[in-house]
Amino acid sequence: MNFTENITQTIVEATEKLYGQSIEADKIKVEVTNKDHTGDFTVVVFPLLKISKRNPEQTAQDLGNYLKENTAFISDFNVIKGFLNLELAHSFWTDFLANNYTNTTFGKGTTKTETIVVEYCGPNTNKPLHLGHVRNMLLGYSLSELLAFAGNTVKKVNMYNDRGIAICKSMVAWKHNGNGETPENSGTKGDHLVGKYYVEFDKINKTQLETLHLQLVNLRKALNDLNNID
Repeated sequence: MNFTENITQTIVEATEKLYGQSIEADKIKVEVTNKDHTGDFTVVVFPLLKISKRNPEQTAQDLGNYLKENTAFISDFNVIKGFLNLELAHSFWTDFLANNYTNTTFGKGTTKTETIVVEYCGPNTNKPLHLGHVRNMLLGYSLSELLAFAGNTVKKVNMYNDRGIAICKSMVAWKHNGNGETPENSGTKGDHLVGKYYVEFDKINKTQLETLHLQLVNLRKALNDLNNID
């Protein structure tokens, strides 16, 4: 019996104890609590009003008190209009983990027709890989495996980023100043080599812009001198 079935059966028992009448289990609606409210699961109490003969808030309060006093898995509750938000006890989660962590088929799903694409890592081609990339690789790979275990067809995709102007800058700088340098003949890692010439391009570009600026200043001065000649 899963949690939803468990709580549903407990509510059936609660209505008999509190109001002297039973309700069919399929009339009870249990759903995940809205993220804007406190709680783990929410019971919609409107179907119970014919039995309780009380308003939604009173009915939800009755049920909340009963569940908190008579179950070990409800630690607290709150009522918002006709909705009873239940908070699960910490022991519920620890017991759940203890009962399932050795279950090698937990979460295994049937084969689905949907295909899910998981794109992860995406290293920068102009910078060395670091520990943060390893974290992203592990997270992406783990998520892919969990989705596949649940029955989905999963396609893992790794996109190499910064293939635009950044890599072009490295190529231009290497072409003009590289002198045939390679990872093999320089003993430099490939990603470090690319990064080196990316920085080199910036230096060259800055020098050329300063030279161009000086030339323009001199040209403007020369034109002004020509205009001042009588």
